[in-house]
Amino acid sequence: MSQPPISRFPVPDLAALPADIRARIDEVQEKAGFIPNVFLTLAHRPDEFRAFFAYHDALMLKDGNLSKGEREMIVVATSAANQCLYCVVAHGALVRIYEKQPLLADQVAVNYLKADLTPRQKAILAYAMKVCERSHEVGDDDYVTLREHGLDDEDIWDIAAITAFFGMSNRIANAISMRPNDEFFLMGRVPRTR
Repeated sequence: MSQPPISRFPVPDLAALPADIRARIDEVQEKAGFIPNVFLTLAHRPDEFRAFFAYHDALMLKDGNLSKGEREMIVVATSAANQCLYCVVAHGALVRIYEKQPLLADQVAVNYLKADLTPRQKAILAYAMKVCERSHEVGDDDYVTLREHGLDDEDIWDIAAITAFFGMSNRIANAISMRPNDEFFLMGRVPRTR
């Protein structure tokens, strides 16, 4: 049985890509051992590829009071609310890896309120879900709650920005039927033995 396509739109030939995009794809392939389909599908529109990954990196790779795992949990919880298979699966793999908890991503995707999270993490995800589903209701009380969990205004901005960015990403992924790589489904589920 052949694999279904990874996008409704043409996937460019790697050799035909602009040098900077090809270099970015080579870098991620070297690190991950495969090319995540998001890189291949978004390469269809090079200017948007560059803008997308610049903003992605600004949000997800920065230093700050939110851990990499917490940033990825935001993506998983809100992407589940937006019914984005690609982001739930791909970022769920990163939650499992960063948090070293093989069950956590599935718990967060289904119902973060029942997940094995700290009170701080539940507060982060409650705010992210509010931004995702009811951003017009965000108020001072949300900031008070988050500050009680040791988060500052920059952290609160990051939570909202990650939620908003991936809301856009979820809609593109759904509209083009972006398929998650099979590799993501198994990553971080079984501890590595060395």
